[in-house]
Amino acid sequence: CPAPADLRTTNGTRVCAQLYKDDSPYYDQCCAGDVLVVEPGSDVPYMPRGWSGEASSLVVGTRCELNVWSRRGKKGSTRRFSA
Repeated sequence: CPAPADLRTTNGTRVCAQLYKDDSPYYDQCCAGDVLVVEPGSDVPYMPRGWSGEASSLVVGTRCELNVWSRRGKKGSTRRFSA
């Protein structure tokens, strides 16, 4: 998985978090597959199509927090992730 400080787009802009679809019991293979990029300041009450319940790994950048909910529309239990 990339280090939190290394989360950047190809043009060098900062990324707040990256979620990955593929999972593995081996740490060096867990950040693989499709990637969902979360831009700084994003407020998304619904997961994009095909991502609901699919994220298996995530990396949160430095100076960022990722808040997730167990139900759509920011309902249910919440969990906060940081670098």
